[in-house]
Amino acid sequence: MLDANMQTQLKQYLANLREPIELVASLGDDEKSAQTRELLSEIAELHEMVTASFDGTHERKPSFIIRRASDANKWVRFAGLPMGHEFTSLVLALLWAGGHPPKVDADLIEQVRALEGDYEFEMFFSLSCHNCPDVVQALTLMALENTHITATLIEGGTFQDEVEERGVLAVPATFLNGESFFNGKMELAEILSKLDSGADAKAAEKLSAKDPFEVLVIGGGPAGAASAIYTARKGFRTGIAAERFGGQLQDTLGIENLPGTSYTEGPKLSDDLKKQVAENEIDMMDLARATELKPATEAGGMHEVTLANGAVLKSRSLILSTGARWRNLGVPGEAEYRNKGVAYCPHCDGPLFKGKRIAVIGGGNSGVEAAIDLAKIVGHVTLIEFDKNLRADEVLQRKLRSMDNVEIITSGQTTEIIGDGSRVSGLVLKDRTSGDERRIELEGVFVQIGLVPNTEWLADTGLELSKFGEIVVDDHGATNLPGIYAAGDATTVKDKQIVVAMGTGATAGLGAFDYLIRNEPIDEIAQAA
Repeated sequence: MLDANMQTQLKQYLANLREPIELVASLGDDEKSAQTRELLSEIAELHEMVTASFDGTHERKPSFIIRRASDANKWVRFAGLPMGHEFTSLVLALLWAGGHPPKVDADLIEQVRALEGDYEFEMFFSLSCHNCPDVVQALTLMALENTHITATLIEGGTFQDEVEERGVLAVPATFLNGESFFNGKMELAEILSKLDSGADAKAAEKLSAKDPFEVLVIGGGPAGAASAIYTARKGFRTGIAAERFGGQLQDTLGIENLPGTSYTEGPKLSDDLKKQVAENEIDMMDLARATELKPATEAGGMHEVTLANGAVLKSRSLILSTGARWRNLGVPGEAEYRNKGVAYCPHCDGPLFKGKRIAVIGGGNSGVEAAIDLAKIVGHVTLIEFDKNLRADEVLQRKLRSMDNVEIITSGQTTEIIGDGSRVSGLVLKDRTSGDERRIELEGVFVQIGLVPNTEWLADTGLELSKFGEIVVDDHGATNLPGIYAAGDATTVKDKQIVVAMGTGATAGLGAFDYLIRNEPIDEIAQAA
């Protein structure tokens, strides 16, 4: 199961074990069970503190638990093989079970340990989902730190019948005590805020106690990271407040047009940026969603940003890089069937539609790329474009047209998504040329129709926005408000591309630098007066 390179790396990691761990597998007679036996045997051979047994009796086969030999009540279960994006999760589970301390905020660890009550988590993931590892790892940590918490992490492709039975049409899908808990990516702090009513208040108190920044970046995508790196290297106290570090990078796989990098993937690029941010001693505040802006009353004064948890951050200058999100169709049935057949991430949710009929709505690069990827998994793809021609690059169009399980419809308007109350069963399509309507029978709809800037919270601040809600900026990244700059997909910059976002981030950072050196700080008391 593990090639020589993976075995070497894993052996190096296992050298960090501090106490013995046990792997206990429940296996059947199928091929996946044989692969599980092989994997666990190989892991056990790599370190004397790891033992593997195959006499488990759990109903899910194949599955295995990882537990501390000294405390059998602290365990996590993997059902199916945690390979692909989840191999890192497997490695971390082994290390944490073996006493290696996790690189997690100590306050969060204490919150996990203090949770009372019984929590039985089940979480479905796919091996191609790049959002799933965060949830897998958070639940793993919780189960290994608190005996009242259990976590069973299920690879949906291996347990397709259970996926169907429980109506899982999007991953990550998390259940708590048998009931749906959350669909989508969650980090440890988010899970705790749902379980611990005092978590948000504690986080807000900690954030509000921070000293004012010289530069505060709102948003942690490529634009925000570039801005922060530039201002930190200029010697200014810099912070990043981001709802999700990496932004859309977390939902992007193949990146082949970043100069100097022939190929990378969004999550990896996001991790690289995060490391560079840390190396420059930038205060990274993740899971921090801005909800209100109070601009300074004059140049040199303090801007205030309020977060969703009630925390208030202050800074002499701001760089707004809040990015954008997928645009909704806005038709009947879309909201009702979200995560029940309506999806926005083909890489995450595509494997759940193996062999089924799906539609991709949108004929730009994102839509055509999604259709190409999905056509390799699903039974049939119908690509629907509103315009009379596809808008994707010609090379992508040629690839799509070469696939024999794809139908391309242009001048098509989706007017409704329909279902049986629990999942999608089709959509209604109007021909914009003839006006005729027809129903297309299918099981999934992937929406890929562009982006909406995350700027609603700025509507009544005096900040100039375009008719599309984009932040209006000049050639220096400056907005109409002194000391406030903006960068990336949330702005009027024409092209929404990673390299463009990075460039505008650098420009905004340099703009903020120029502003700070030209404007002396105003004392807060004098400003209030």
